[in-house]
Amino acid sequence: MHKNYGKILGTILFIVLISCMLYLTFVSAKKISKGDIAMIEITGNSLLNENDYLTFTRLNDLSFNHNISVQVIKDRFEKHPYVSKAVVEEDGNKAKIILSEKKIMAIILNNTDPFFITEDFQVLPMFSDTKLDELPIIRNSKESNQVKPLSYIKNPDIVDAFKIIDAAKKANMNIFKRISEIDLHNGGDIILSFSGIKTPIVFGRGEEARKMIYLELMWEGILEGNSSIRESDYLDLRFANEVYVKETELSGLAE
Repeated sequence: MHKNYGKILGTILFIVLISCMLYLTFVSAKKISKGDIAMIEITGNSLLNENDYLTFTRLNDLSFNHNISVQVIKDRFEKHPYVSKAVVEEDGNKAKIILSEKKIMAIILNNTDPFFITEDFQVLPMFSDTKLDELPIIRNSKESNQVKPLSYIKNPDIVDAFKIIDAAKKANMNIFKRISEIDLHNGGDIILSFSGIKTPIVFGRGEEARKMIYLELMWEGILEGNSSIRESDYLDLRFANEVYVKETELSGLAE
């Protein structure tokens, strides 16, 4: 009898403990503003302005958002394709939203339609009001038909393009900022185009760091319009320890 009594008491205590934990979790998650939030402040945003985010989350008019919970506000922001994480804090009648945005690496084309691609290889839609510096365009991936919003595309072509971007950033940020296009040629030799520079660069595949170092050594001459470079059809970085300046047409390079 004593054993049964102890088991029953233990079960009751366990149920009470679990109930308390669930209650506290529910109360903290349901922290209700009761319509007294008169202002929303957003920080951490750089891709879009505050009004764009508020419009997407339907929080641009607080008069229609009485009794909205902190969790609902958080969920709405984290549904935005550009947001990886949102922290919501209440400060009196103000809600503070701290955003962590996804890092955009480049623009990628599906045929002619442009999308963003993140460092995690996620494809994101492009909104007209997005605020970004110049980004390189990745075109002619072998699986370009798989480039769809919110999908992930990580194939050898895209990985090679990311390696070139990383190598350019490490070698010379001016080189990176001038990359206008990374043409993957459907698995063939990669060709780079640069803003303000007429001569394309045949980069090929692999050894990104070595090739970028050679390109940096020639960079000032390229910018200054070295006559041999200016009059050439392309520069070729595919050969070990040498850079070739050629006058041959580019057609057939990727065959």
